[in-house]
Amino acid sequence: MKYAIVLMDGAADEPLAELDGLTPLEKAHTPHTDWISTHGQQGLVHTVPSGFSPGSDVALMSVLGYDPKKYYTGWAPLEAAAQNIQTGPNDCIFRCNFVTVADGLMEDYSSGHIETVQADQLIKDLNSQLGNEQITFYTGVGYRHLMVYRDFIYEGKMAPPHDIMDQSISKHLPKGREAKELCRIMDRAAELLAEHDVNRVRQDLGENPATNIWLWGQGKRPQMDAFKQRFGVSGAVITAVDLVRGLGKLMGMKVIEVKGATAYLDTNYPGKGTAAIDALKEKDLIFVHVEAPDEAGHGAMLQEKIEAIEQIDLHIVGPLLKSLQDQGRDWRIMVLPDHPTPIRIRTHTSDPVPFTLAGKEVNSSRQMPYSEANARSSSLNIDKGHDLMEYFLKVD
Repeated sequence: MKYAIVLMDGAADEPLAELDGLTPLEKAHTPHTDWISTHGQQGLVHTVPSGFSPGSDVALMSVLGYDPKKYYTGWAPLEAAAQNIQTGPNDCIFRCNFVTVADGLMEDYSSGHIETVQADQLIKDLNSQLGNEQITFYTGVGYRHLMVYRDFIYEGKMAPPHDIMDQSISKHLPKGREAKELCRIMDRAAELLAEHDVNRVRQDLGENPATNIWLWGQGKRPQMDAFKQRFGVSGAVITAVDLVRGLGKLMGMKVIEVKGATAYLDTNYPGKGTAAIDALKEKDLIFVHVEAPDEAGHGAMLQEKIEAIEQIDLHIVGPLLKSLQDQGRDWRIMVLPDHPTPIRIRTHTSDPVPFTLAGKEVNSSRQMPYSEANARSSSLNIDKGHDLMEYFLKVD
């Protein structure tokens, strides 16, 4: 049996007046995903357990079959695993975003989607000026980076910057024990970034500068059981974000890099589709993650979100489905988001998401196009998101 999962990050949404009451999923032309839903099943899955914030970290962990209540330690440690950053049991790992703050407000959670080559220069200079035996900054992808503070404990909460757009940052600065130290680092970083040549160039070009760093998502490295040990199948992941790379590595799955995969709207959709087909020649299961719909949701870019969904269907779902049908072996395929990222509010919600699957021993039950509304009308409702993977692998 061969298994394929295509995850359209943040694709679920709300009915919008500008779409005459449709959601972006309903508006998008997705013939291949609709084929799966009409020839298989669709339903709802709750990917964010009660008590957790609706982040991709928690939601993706659930989709991949791991209970966040047992395995989750924070967002940043998952990205650290992707970079093979070695940390000790008393080290605290923080996500470190480059953001744009104007007049005390969070104006841009991504500093205009700063490119990695520019961000790397900033990270190197932060290390030069702020780094020491305890504090190290690590370059990630685009605006997403890490800071490790060794022999340091911080148990407070920090809001993700994409959750506080257009809000005063003063309300969301670190609180609790050791908060003063984190505020000191963030303030000193802002001073260094204000005079940096990279930001001067960005401002000259009319691009948002990286005015601040934002620390959040902290935790220690988690211990996770191997995916093959848990489910009896070998797997690989395709993604452009360190979060999913880290999850894959911690689960012992192969992480496949695709040239031109950017974690943004300009990602290499065809390349991901081709790589997924090739991966199934070696592995039993392929998990393809595409960040683009989520980025469009955060940016309130409606047409871009619709286009991203269509590109996933055309270049990833379609070729994967045809390859599975043509290969002469039993197969199953599933398509879903990890969480909604509604255009209206520009951030994640914890609402359940629609999933659809088809293939061997999956009886057709709805015969309706894939959408949030059609999934809600189904009797198939998986309350614990981490149970979805076993259902997908064991459907009868």
